[in-house]
Amino acid sequence: MQITIESSDTPLTGLRAYALTITIKSFKGRRGVDVHLFRPQWDPEEEEIYDWNMLIGDPMPGAPGDADSTRRMIMESFTEEERDRIVEFLKEQYSGRLDAITARPMEFPVPLGLPALSDMSEGKDIGFIRFDRIPSYSLDIPLSGLYDLARHEPLVDQDD
Repeated sequence: MQITIESSDTPLTGLRAYALTITIKSFKGRRGVDVHLFRPQWDPEEEEIYDWNMLIGDPMPGAPGDADSTRRMIMESFTEEERDRIVEFLKEQYSGRLDAITARPMEFPVPLGLPALSDMSEGKDIGFIRFDRIPSYSLDIPLSGLYDLARHEPLVDQDD
């Protein structure tokens, strides 16, 4: 399993600033499925400690500019300490099932209009993994993952 943890050039101590992605070897009939991890819930009082004018920048071209969704996207990310705990948990619990764990710092200010992962709608190919509902999940950090099966090859060729 490949583990990539990128660090930031700027201090991000205590800030929800890290995105995590895992690549599952095989999942729901697909291979190499990328799952974008996020926190589905948080203490609403935590939102009050951030200077949103510094964290959210200009709108993305053509984006609807939903500030609430962009704020949720930042709140869904992880602190450095949470990132490290989640990576350790994934290494111990799922090492044989994962191809990769990737952690990257977000770049600030985040463009206005980036949507929260929790705002995505489940459908035929898009869904959520709710890790904190799995009996073996031992962390006190709420954890979910978003996947899109349409972006990944089937395990078996359709022509067979």
